[in-house]
Amino acid sequence: MPQNPKDQDNEEQNDPAGSTMMFRKFVDTNDEPAAPPKPPITPYILAAVGVIVAVAIVVAVVMTWS
Repeated sequence: MPQNPKDQDNEEQNDPAGSTMMFRKFVDTNDEPAAPPKPPITPYILAAVGVIVAVAIVVAVVMTWS
């Protein structure tokens, strides 16, 4: 319990949601640009799978004819 009556008035007037509302306003007005989108990784995966399939075909042909 507060010793000073002024402290009690400050506690009653302090709105706990007020700081949350100020934080949300700060976040909404933040002008920091969003991070640039990452490049897609799918083409690299498809290229790697294609190389593996091509090597497998070459190995299969060499083993078949030798």
